[in-house]
Amino acid sequence: MKFNIYILALLASLLIYTSCRKGPGLGGNATITGKVYEYDYNSDFTNLKDAYFKADQDVYIVYGDEKVYADKFSTHYDGTFQFNYLLPGEYTIYAYSKDTTDTSAIDMVVEKKIVITDRWETIETDTLIIYN
Repeated sequence: MKFNIYILALLASLLIYTSCRKGPGLGGNATITGKVYEYDYNSDFTNLKDAYFKADQDVYIVYGDEKVYADKFSTHYDGTFQFNYLLPGEYTIYAYSKDTTDTSAIDMVVEKKIVITDRWETIETDTLIIYN
């Protein structure tokens, strides 16, 4: 009987210990914000038609070393995006862009790696530059 109590106490301790360790993701108070800027070219990238902060562009966030994105945000009219309620940890944000080196390619990824170290931190990342 005494042995069962020790096993139960050990399991409860492990459960409490592992549930307190949180990696990157939702549940905190940190924020990542930034902008997306687009260079709009003709189909073979020989003539720049326009350049502007891109509205309604999907920006994705990956928590830590996950293999798929966790959330996405569509930029506002002025190209801004914001991911809120993040815990300290490593993040990757990215958007899709046309590949200027291979016009037959579908898209390429433009990404930024970000590390949040403080639970109240707000990080303004460098502007994501995309091509269309």
